[in-house]
Amino acid sequence: MRAAAKLISRASKGSPALSRSALKCRNKFLRFFPGGFHDETYLDWERGYKWAAHERWQDQLGRDEHAALIRAKEYEEVAQRAVRIESRTNLLFSFEKMALRDAVREPAGARLFADGLYQWLYGDQSLEARFHEWVHVVGALPRRQTRVLTWPLVTVFGFIADPTTHMFLKPNVTREAARRYGFPFAYVSRPAWPAYRSLLDFAAGHDRPAGLHLGPGVRRVLK
Repeated sequence: MRAAAKLISRASKGSPALSRSALKCRNKFLRFFPGGFHDETYLDWERGYKWAAHERWQDQLGRDEHAALIRAKEYEEVAQRAVRIESRTNLLFSFEKMALRDAVREPAGARLFADGLYQWLYGDQSLEARFHEWVHVVGALPRRQTRVLTWPLVTVFGFIADPTTHMFLKPNVTREAARRYGFPFAYVSRPAWPAYRSLLDFAAGHDRPAGLHLGPGVRRVLK
């Protein structure tokens, strides 16, 4: 715990004082991962597979490659690559993975997804405008049985492609983390910009020290 105390002290320098709730969360996090974000268990449970997905995305669906596939009308290839990269993570529930596969199986769905995904990740509009349009695209994808418009589906590809800009939202665990951390997360059940903006503020530590990177390991911490 001496190393954990040093990490807390180092992280707190130059930052606003931690609230009691935030300090409690950080202490509990460090009980599970004494090395903080460099802890081997944390890297294994939380960061490694996400970073591997990000690297695959940059290699297979980076801006230039994605644009080339769009120009070649290879919409189904874009969709297949995105689905394949995400499938190696545990970010989406199985029913969301299946709903996405069904939605992009037909050419019309694949084209809508591929074009919309490019604009979401690499478009010239503001982040707010791109988010609004991306939510519209996801909501318009073909649906067989399970709904496609969920927070995890809306946020997963931005997070994989560009984790310095985007954040992944799994509602229940994120809301619980925000509650315990003392952050006023403005969540609503249907994907909407104000809630996503609030999520980005939580992840960036606006008005609070930096939040937790959520995943199966952190879900264990929250129990």
